[in-house]
Amino acid sequence: MDAVPHSTGPSSAGPKSAGPERTGPKHAGRTARERARAELTAEIKREARRQLSDQGAQGLSLRAVSRELGMASSALYRYFPSRDDLLTALIIDAYDALGARVEAADRAVADRGAHRARWRAVCGAVREWAAGQPHEYALLYGSPVPGYIAPEATIGPAARVPFALFGVVVDAWTAGALADPGDALLPELEMQAAIITGALNVIELPHGTVVRTGIAWTQLFGMVGFELFGHLAGTLDPADAFFAHTVEAMATLIGLPADPPDAPAPPA
Repeated sequence: MDAVPHSTGPSSAGPKSAGPERTGPKHAGRTARERARAELTAEIKREARRQLSDQGAQGLSLRAVSRELGMASSALYRYFPSRDDLLTALIIDAYDALGARVEAADRAVADRGAHRARWRAVCGAVREWAAGQPHEYALLYGSPVPGYIAPEATIGPAARVPFALFGVVVDAWTAGALADPGDALLPELEMQAAIITGALNVIELPHGTVVRTGIAWTQLFGMVGFELFGHLAGTLDPADAFFAHTVEAMATLIGLPADPPDAPAPPA
């Protein structure tokens, strides 16, 4: 499934040897030059994220990053040939960080048959990650950066969250816990749902369920964005109760069954 990001926008070790070239499993097989390059790459990205928090993606500048790090700009270009290359690296890192958080939240639900509890965990992980990294969330789901077109390398990382959401639904369907909603869909929507079921490798998943999950997926990110960017101020803010209620409503729309008796309770 192509979870294409917007036009700004889509994780081992050998034997240890003596000497400075290898200092343990983490660095086995890597030369000192490779380690130095990896460390400087990470430092460049840390400074770029700091600039994102101060100025936003549109204000990101390779020259400013090199200046803050005390590097010649020509040296930085050997790591990131253009601003867009640096943006792409930050976008991929952010999508992977969000995807890892969501996947870990799903795995943490011990009862794999507690589909609604898993849905709740995945949705909550998206909100928690966004609250902790608002500028990175904005980079992924905020206003597009003029002139930037996300390359194909971002598609896989971008797909991790929707695959986690759809994964819960597919597991519920496979377990016989979902009924076909029988929704009448426009032909174009039928074709789009068929593409998604093909990507999920579950072609028998009802297209109505696919579309309802798509509604919930977009609702989740719209709700998180509204809260994060202050659009709920004076109405549904603080949004804890609203978020919890909406997550349950989305699960009901999809048809996820009620929690088994020993499943984690919904947040108060």
